[in-house]
Amino acid sequence: MASQLGVYRAFVDNYELAVETAEKCCQANTQFAEISENLKVRSPKDSKDQTAKNSLEALLYKPVDRVTRSTLVLHDLLKHTPSSHPDHPLLQDALRISQNFLSSINEESTPRRQSMTVKKGENRQLLKDSFMVEMVEGARKLRHVFLFTDLLLCAKLKKQIGGKSQQYDSKWYIPLTELTFQGPEEAEPLTIPQVPDEELDAIKVKISHLRSEIQREKRANKGSKVIDRLRKKLSEQESLLLLMSPSMPLRLYNKNGKVRPVFPVYFSISLLSQCFKTSSLTSMELQMLTSSCVKLQTVHHIPLSINKEEDESPGLYGFLNVIVHSASGLKQSLNLYCTLEVDSFGFFSNKAKTRVYRYTTEPKWNEEFEIDLEGSQTLRLLCYEKCYNKTKQNKEDGESTDRIMGKGQIPLDPQTLQGKDWQRTVIPMNGIEVKLSMKFTSREFSLKRMPSRKPMGVFGVKISTVTKRERSKVPYIVRQCLEEIERRGMEEVGIYRVSGVATDIQALKTAFDTNNKDVSVMMSEMDVNAIAGTLKLYFRELPEPLFTDELYPNFAGGITLSDSVAKESCMLNLLLSLPEPNLVTFLFLLDHLKRVAEKESINKMSLHNLATVFGPTLLRPSEKDSKIPANPTQPISMGDSWSLEVMAQVNKLFFKIKHIFYIIFMSFLYKNPIFNTVSSFIALYKTISNHFFQIKCTDT
Repeated sequence: MASQLGVYRAFVDNYELAVETAEKCCQANTQFAEISENLKVRSPKDSKDQTAKNSLEALLYKPVDRVTRSTLVLHDLLKHTPSSHPDHPLLQDALRISQNFLSSINEESTPRRQSMTVKKGENRQLLKDSFMVEMVEGARKLRHVFLFTDLLLCAKLKKQIGGKSQQYDSKWYIPLTELTFQGPEEAEPLTIPQVPDEELDAIKVKISHLRSEIQREKRANKGSKVIDRLRKKLSEQESLLLLMSPSMPLRLYNKNGKVRPVFPVYFSISLLSQCFKTSSLTSMELQMLTSSCVKLQTVHHIPLSINKEEDESPGLYGFLNVIVHSASGLKQSLNLYCTLEVDSFGFFSNKAKTRVYRYTTEPKWNEEFEIDLEGSQTLRLLCYEKCYNKTKQNKEDGESTDRIMGKGQIPLDPQTLQGKDWQRTVIPMNGIEVKLSMKFTSREFSLKRMPSRKPMGVFGVKISTVTKRERSKVPYIVRQCLEEIERRGMEEVGIYRVSGVATDIQALKTAFDTNNKDVSVMMSEMDVNAIAGTLKLYFRELPEPLFTDELYPNFAGGITLSDSVAKESCMLNLLLSLPEPNLVTFLFLLDHLKRVAEKESINKMSLHNLATVFGPTLLRPSEKDSKIPANPTQPISMGDSWSLEVMAQVNKLFFKIKHIFYIIFMSFLYKNPIFNTVSSFIALYKTISNHFFQIKCTDT
């Protein structure tokens, strides 16, 4: 059927004339204009006599849109058809024919559909539109921004009342000839209130719970009223997250000195060469331009999951192993590296970085990373040229600015990734092709804590067994990793969040398990993110969590207490109820994390970010006590959400009552029956004092 697409040619050739004629009729006849905006069309999906309202222009564009949709369907079919299948070459031919025809349509029809003529005879064309968050007198407001060839227009989408058609309200506009940008080093300080990470994560947890409830109600076939109510709550929470999340303001200036701080949401502005000068708009012209935005807009929905198709995946939860193999297509030898990003709740964050491959046209990294997924739907890869030229330095921090060579992304499809085998793929970007392999491990398996089969090893062995064997209070692996990170990783951006190379982590794991004497030398030569990854893997593979299976329900109950004093007292008593090696190791780790957080301005890791990384790892129970979801796309569990709260509470406790803790801890240890001699108490007390409080204690 693809070969018959030519039947659309006559329609496409007449499309410009058809739209122009419709516009003339609308201007000449008010009744025609009113009717053409509210044409009733029967929905093909419903057998009942239900109708939907469409504009004449939207209906005229439907045949063109049909070709676009058909091309996307062919693309998806080809993606899921094995190359050995007899349909594969036929689908390739059909896709090629369809794409060639679509390209010719876009060249002819799209500019006309997104343009309008101004009084000087210039053709004002819409280049891009999307949503932004604007700061208005300290408050965040969601706006729809339209970039034309002569001006930038900011509008607010009005609420639809009584079935009325969509309308915009103009907020401001800046002619592009008067628009300027200033960087932070040029502009006066601008106070932008930032939303704490704790509040953002609390919203994310609510969103996860609401998504789970909606899925439960759907499976139970409950009434639509319950689901509609939940969807309304979900929309409110996602809208709140959309408003609160952006933190990097873009300052827009015009000639009168007015500054407009906005936060881009999936939006970037490019001032193109086809811009032309425009004078100030009259109120009537501004009103007409704003009204035309309803027809011209290309982004029709606020980027919320509530606006997505019903069958669209809610994202993956678990671990994604990615091997970055190689890159090809470079025209000259460069120093290249790649970064991997995944989205979580609509926002991307950097998760891994390859080493720099020196001066080559065909870099072969072959590096594996393990990436934590939280409702992720897309993997994004960015390729950079490492800049060693000291003349090209960033004004703010004096560091070399690396040049981005390309950016590409692929969807994380649960059906494609649900198998145990590695999935190979290629990401094209600006003529460069990067080869990847991916394998997904669902939360069902990532929750398991499997005891080690190597009794003399370290990983998967009880912490009490390891400390007893080593005759220490804190396992050697913990002390070594923290020491190396404190030596050279405290200012590493995203320390503990960014993944290390999986092969390096496995090499360190083997070295610690076999008691390799050269492990300290190995660590000194490895990337610090691999060392951080080894430490996280150690805690994750403990047969039971650091906070123990026995105390798991107590922590869960204690964090729900409403009285802050009672909550602090409960948390303190629970901490002091931990076995001696668990407690000392935790305090040792917590003191280190406190020092990491003190350099938040450099490493971007706040206490809350660190709690997000370590909370589930330290608190999540072993398999027999955990309710493991069977669905790999199931959102964050209740256990994960309150574990972050426990970690936050413990961090708060650590700072608030550090000195009181010192005294209470002493009295508690002295009364504890495990200390049958004064010398055993003094030994632990000195360890705590030296490692945790940095106080040198004598026996006296």
